[in-house]
Amino acid sequence: MGEEIKVIVFALANEEYGIEVEKVKTIERMMPMTRVPKTYDFIKGVINLRGVVVPVLDLRGRFGLPESEYTDNTRIVIIAVNEMEVGMIVDSANDVIDVDTDQIQDPPEIVGGVRAKYLRGVAKVGDRLLVLLNLKEVLSKGEIIKLEELEE
Repeated sequence: MGEEIKVIVFALANEEYGIEVEKVKTIERMMPMTRVPKTYDFIKGVINLRGVVVPVLDLRGRFGLPESEYTDNTRIVIIAVNEMEVGMIVDSANDVIDVDTDQIQDPPEIVGGVRAKYLRGVAKVGDRLLVLLNLKEVLSKGEIIKLEELEE
């Protein structure tokens, strides 16, 4: 048995993804955003979350998946990366599960249209297949530096 990690499960284009709980600050409902000019299309803007300006990106756009209408289930998952908070728009987020690290396998080249560099691995949990994100790649250095410029 490997170690158990707690993972927040969220949905994106009919696939289930996971992020380690310790990287997630909060999960928020959709809220008004301030658009930011001259950024990537998948960066939807910034929100003011309890006095902190948080850049928000749409994970569908980041992964090159078709965009969809936001619904009552749409959530913004606020994660902490390198002393910075970033919001990621997902179709829904509604589950926390334990994943045995021994169950995590290397990702195939593409899962649900998402390239492997964005993925840490795939875990089989019961009858579910959970795709774990590689947050360092999802929020790659060049883009994080660009996002930090927004906050100044």
